[in-house]
Amino acid sequence: MSALKMDGQTELERADPGLQIPILIQRQAPSQKSLREMAKAKLRRSCSLTPARLKDAVLGFFPVIVWLPKYRFREYIVGDIMSGLVIGVILVPQAIAYSLLAGLKPIYSLYTSFFANIIYFLMGTSRHVSVGIFSLLCLMVGQVVDRELQLAGFDLNEDISPASRNSSNETFSASDLPLGNVGPECGKECYAISIATALTFLAGVYQVLMGLFRLGFVSTYLSQPLLDGFATGASLTILTSQVKYLFGIKIPRHQGYGMFLVTWVNMVQNLPQANVCDVITSAICLTVLLAAKELADRYKKQMKIPLPTELIVIVTATLVSHFGNLHERYGSSISGDIPTGFIPPKAPNFGLMHRVALDAVPIAVIGFAFTVSLSEMFAKNYGYTIKANQEMFAVGFCNIIPSFFHSFTTSAALAKSLVKTSTGCHTQVSSVVSAIVVLLVLLFLAPLFYSLQKSVLACIIIVSLKGALWKFRDVPRQYQVNKVDALVWGITMASCALISTEIGLLVGVLFSVFCVVGRTQHPRVALLGQIENTIFYEDSKQYDNLLPVPKIKIFRFEAPLYYANKDFFLKSLYKMTGLNPTLEAAKRKKCERGKPIMDERHVERGAIRELGQADATCHLVPKQSEFHTIIIDCSSVLFLDTAGISTLKNVQKDYRAMNIAILLTGCNPSVRDSLKRGGYFGNDDPSVKELLFHSVHGAVQFVRAREQMMDSTV
Repeated sequence: MSALKMDGQTELERADPGLQIPILIQRQAPSQKSLREMAKAKLRRSCSLTPARLKDAVLGFFPVIVWLPKYRFREYIVGDIMSGLVIGVILVPQAIAYSLLAGLKPIYSLYTSFFANIIYFLMGTSRHVSVGIFSLLCLMVGQVVDRELQLAGFDLNEDISPASRNSSNETFSASDLPLGNVGPECGKECYAISIATALTFLAGVYQVLMGLFRLGFVSTYLSQPLLDGFATGASLTILTSQVKYLFGIKIPRHQGYGMFLVTWVNMVQNLPQANVCDVITSAICLTVLLAAKELADRYKKQMKIPLPTELIVIVTATLVSHFGNLHERYGSSISGDIPTGFIPPKAPNFGLMHRVALDAVPIAVIGFAFTVSLSEMFAKNYGYTIKANQEMFAVGFCNIIPSFFHSFTTSAALAKSLVKTSTGCHTQVSSVVSAIVVLLVLLFLAPLFYSLQKSVLACIIIVSLKGALWKFRDVPRQYQVNKVDALVWGITMASCALISTEIGLLVGVLFSVFCVVGRTQHPRVALLGQIENTIFYEDSKQYDNLLPVPKIKIFRFEAPLYYANKDFFLKSLYKMTGLNPTLEAAKRKKCERGKPIMDERHVERGAIRELGQADATCHLVPKQSEFHTIIIDCSSVLFLDTAGISTLKNVQKDYRAMNIAILLTGCNPSVRDSLKRGGYFGNDDPSVKELLFHSVHGAVQFVRAREQMMDSTV
């Protein structure tokens, strides 16, 4: 029986002295199938078309077919209708307000909310999320729209006068537009929605492709601190873009990097031009909205139905603006004409897609990440499961199909989803009710919002950012819990606000990856001591009253061993053990060249003589009384690459030259397989197979038994 098996048997018997029969384990033989055979088998399973597979595919693609026939009408209908009505009432003012962020007319926001609710009802697997317009995505869409409008020669600072219902009469001929073919004539509004639909279509295609190729893992790189930092940084950008409406100031719309700082500088410089009517309106609306939100948060348990404060403010402000003629008398900026009905569907402009192809990538990833994370959160809270891959398809088609109907990018939104659950929502039937409310506005009520001031819409947007902006209060506590997460939040937030949202997201992802790599590149290392009268070993610097193991150094490395940290592993091992075998070997050769070799007795007595001025203190191999074995605890080593295997082989070779044995303990199966494939155990020397153990204590016992055997032979 090999030493490895004997060691395993000894450990098990010692752990439970009552065991009468020794327990041995044996690794199963690995699968003999080649990669080509496994790929063929998977393709065969995936491509085979049977009636049963076709049925499962259809039911999986349209989950509504499965759950709607099981709908508990008496139990669910009241809650779903109430929830749908409340969300529909909230959607209308938010849709009109968020159109300012997207740089588009309010009618397009209403289209987006309507179609997204219907499509997610058919394809979504979450019962509670509310899919529709989302402030962060509106901002990202608006930035792309503004950039492309500027490149096409349109004036971004031109505020279309709502007094003239024919505001889009100014047109550019197709030959004057440098980007794509948008028809014989296309005005600013037409070109803006063409950019938005092309961007939305591409974002949806990316999301569907991510679902087809099972690329949902991409969202795992967006950690919660990163998403929070992104939301806060984008919220600062949104706040900055809306402040001018609060004061009624017309300032140049800066595009590109540094928009945050440039806009605030322009604001301060143009404050004397503030519109008094807009300032008063903004102050009143902000006071009412913030007070209502604070009361709603404080008494949310007592209030079964949240107050539709936004709708009340919009209706009141519209009536005051209309009957007070605020636009004509004081020059207050208003929303303007919102047409009724639906514009005939039109395919997105494929000639513009190459201009926005890269911009659609972060929009697709952010939209999917927020939708899946919210879906998983509500599924966990209410005890059901979702299909992440189907969620990706659902949100993808919530973008692809509406892009043919003059809509822009959508995803799940946290605020509306929380309201949805608090008002008794049970299923996505509530989304149909919300869509009906939006449809009524589209068909009949939209023109009533003509006199609504833009300052009121800006107030609604700013108040909706309260949750994201309040994240600043959590930074001190987050810093105490985890400094790295707090740093990720801060870097992402600052990059999004000071540079741009897309660059900020990229910086956040790269910095998060860098932090992970940094943790593995400089991990924790420890020299272990034994807990008295136990078989356990811990860090000597972290715990008191640990017993050192005589003549044995126990080294623990808490990270994978790979190319990026192999040098740190060696430096730490040499420092912890107090012996660099390469340096000691060089000293030995230098000593041998300068003086005849001294015998071992002189070395043990510390009889070191001068060997010349070049090396006044030439040390040979450390004293035999110090240590003769190094045990490397590999229980925290997740994997080894080629560089890691080579490092362990060199360590073993170098220390063996110093008559010091290297033992490995706690290696998981993948690490053992890597060592075997890398030739760590060798082929000629069978004693090397004794250098692998299941636990630190097993290795210590093995060394003790070998010492006793050597003492008995002497």
